[in-house]
Amino acid sequence: MEHFFKHLNLPQNINIRVILLVPGLVFLSVTSLHLLSSYSSSSPWLISYINSLSLGKKCDMFRGEWIYHPNRMPFYTNFTCPEIYDQQNCMKFGRPDLDFLKWRWKPVGCELPPFDAAQFLELVKGKSMAFVGDSVARNQMQSLLCLLATVEYPADVSYTTSSKFKRWLYTNYNFTLAAFWSPFLVKATDTKPKNGLTKSNTTRLTNLYLNEADINWTSQIGAFDYVIISAGRWFFGPKMYYENGHVVGCHFCKRNDTKELTMSYGYKRAFKTAFEALLRLESFKGVVILRTLSPAHFENGEWNEGGECKRTEPVSRSEMKMNWGDLELYLSQIEVMRAVEREGKKRGVKFRLLDITKAMEVRPDGHPNHFGHWPHENVTIADCVHWCLPGPIDSWNELLLHMLKQDQ
Repeated sequence: MEHFFKHLNLPQNINIRVILLVPGLVFLSVTSLHLLSSYSSSSPWLISYINSLSLGKKCDMFRGEWIYHPNRMPFYTNFTCPEIYDQQNCMKFGRPDLDFLKWRWKPVGCELPPFDAAQFLELVKGKSMAFVGDSVARNQMQSLLCLLATVEYPADVSYTTSSKFKRWLYTNYNFTLAAFWSPFLVKATDTKPKNGLTKSNTTRLTNLYLNEADINWTSQIGAFDYVIISAGRWFFGPKMYYENGHVVGCHFCKRNDTKELTMSYGYKRAFKTAFEALLRLESFKGVVILRTLSPAHFENGEWNEGGECKRTEPVSRSEMKMNWGDLELYLSQIEVMRAVEREGKKRGVKFRLLDITKAMEVRPDGHPNHFGHWPHENVTIADCVHWCLPGPIDSWNELLLHMLKQDQ
């Protein structure tokens, strides 16, 4: 073979042994891909991953589209998971359409594997995870509870009877799952409405102490390995902003003697305070996960003016986009997290982004609407904020599992 190459007019600096090595490398590469593809015949997500490598595509778990799978079944039902709150128990209260359960999230350049409860519990064995935020944070925690119930149902080890502060223990895995109610993340108190406030806009004015993290969660969070932080809808409406004990402004308070500030001002400051509170905890060396804003989908009116969410399937991005207020909050929370990441590295605290906003922007079909209560109950306001269980919110925990695997 070397004698053959001597008769070719090749540059003198070409090493013949290197030339001989190239075909072998090509053969091994092609063979490896073929074997992997054959092995993964029952795993479409692995085939997609291999193809994305060969085509040079970049996997983006948080950008993509929803794909309809007519034979797809939910991981659980309201019969197999008794912990679903009535407010999100759409099946119990007679939601007639089930197609909203048959859509799977397809990221750009790869596949998101279905949730694997056994794998999740193995990854968090001996660890602890806390959801900090409002009722949508609790909504995700209950989704995770139901998904994991296919392997083990945990013991309730809550230190209080309040449903806002729950703690569960998976004894076979020594894994603790907890939820801390803190819709503003910072200290908050309510006052009676004054001056321009009327029933038409609100019934209360909330005081937010923007540089004081809520002690209800910060006093207990130091030992947790994963802290998933989120907040959203509670920042809408009249707010009085305090910093260092003094009023610095307000949002929608309609007071001539107080500086008007934007909703995003308070939102950004609250997240900044929450992140900094975690960095100040000497005992905390875990992972902070920001779950981004969950969009609401009221149509044909505002939430208190007859708005509802009757759709039964996802919509196109051109048909429904986030309003400017939601978009501003979404961008501001990411901005704050990126700003504290560098300090986190110095302290040994990891910050991660669970970006569900774009995926959920086109899922107006996933909310309870009027199927969070019995028809005869006197409830006129539709729920287009929370998510049916089971439902598209289960994909959040599929993404969470993907993130846990990445960190291994």
